[in-house]
Amino acid sequence: MKKTLLLATLIATTVTFAPVTKADNLSLRVCEYVAANDKNRLRSFMKQNKLKIRKVFKQIKCNGQNLLVFAASNRALETGEYLIGKVPAKEVKKHIADIGKYSKHLEEEAKDRIN
Repeated sequence: MKKTLLLATLIATTVTFAPVTKADNLSLRVCEYVAANDKNRLRSFMKQNKLKIRKVFKQIKCNGQNLLVFAASNRALETGEYLIGKVPAKEVKKHIADIGKYSKHLEEEAKDRIN
């Protein structure tokens, strides 16, 4: 009886919790590092997972914002400067107005990047 009850409990808990995919976990970690303005940890995390900012920029959204705007809205200047340097200039150009709403410093960095 105990074995049956234990087995039923294990099956129920396994079914009720939706599995977290690796991509969701990666996105969450990247967003955490950007929000914390921790450029070094972001760089090492990306390197450990063999990812490049250029490749994942369009897929990662943090609070519904792309990484550049998210960095600006969290006043993550060091990380924002790093991202501006790594993201393709076309993408930076698209988001200058949104970046400028939150951070004039990052807006200037973005303008320097595209010029």
